[in-house]
Amino acid sequence: MAKTITSDEALLREYHTYLRLERSYSPNTVEGYEMDLAKLRDYAASYSLDYVHMESKDLEAFVFDRFKEIKSEATQARILAGIHAWYRFLLYKDYIDQDPSELLEGPRKSKHLPTVLSLDEVNRMMAAIDLSTNEGHRNRAMMEILYGSGLRVSELVNLQLSKIYLNEHYMLIEGKGSKQRLVPLSPVAEEWFGYWMQERAAWPLKPESRDLAFVNRYGRPLTRAMVFTIVKRLCAEAGITKTVSPHTLRHSFATHLLQNGADLRVIQQLLGHEDLATTEIYTHVDVADLRKAVLQYHPANQH
Repeated sequence: MAKTITSDEALLREYHTYLRLERSYSPNTVEGYEMDLAKLRDYAASYSLDYVHMESKDLEAFVFDRFKEIKSEATQARILAGIHAWYRFLLYKDYIDQDPSELLEGPRKSKHLPTVLSLDEVNRMMAAIDLSTNEGHRNRAMMEILYGSGLRVSELVNLQLSKIYLNEHYMLIEGKGSKQRLVPLSPVAEEWFGYWMQERAAWPLKPESRDLAFVNRYGRPLTRAMVFTIVKRLCAEAGITKTVSPHTLRHSFATHLLQNGADLRVIQQLLGHEDLATTEIYTHVDVADLRKAVLQYHPANQH
């Protein structure tokens, strides 16, 4: 027997709590799901439907209507995920007896192979950092940590000094969904971070930045956009023509580990991926490597 809903407001508050606390979704994901639910409620109201007890055919019609104006596969997938989350919540809380979104499907999100830098390109990028500037040692320490530990840019800009354990050679990183993981610091990253810490002591720090590992020239928190700008500029100066972002260094970290024999599950742990399937994208092999393998090992090429 389904539970009675006291009011829309109470139900929506309960849904918000479910997403944030029980599912541990990030604020951005919660906001996206709630925006999608608002669209679903508006659609239901326009057709005199109950947005709690909609049928599969009604949801299919809603999705068809929404996808006419939204062509992005990523956004379409997000909308579907939001619908599924809403009805899973209702089913979990006993407000409905059956999930009408269970068979709802949409376009499969394309998997694009990530851009990866070669080791030579990484070295050229590091060498392009001008250590004579005020931000030189900071930038080198940031790039070494991005490449040497595979952090997301959001994890880098929020990295706290109190969560860096240099004696143990580890950092405590808070990733997506506030999930924490221990990530090792490479000796090279530790060395450059030490140089940066010596300089950082003389920088003007704002109260909100005192525990942040990296700050801007005014002593305020770094933004993701600023790190993106630094990476783009360094690549241009190094003569790298690939489309590169801070995430490219994370991709390169994972790919180089795999190429040198690291276990995929270890890489999964280091990157903070919940699903091994997300990590498996790094098992791609360069076309040049494929050709090299055929030339080297196929009997037709043995002379």
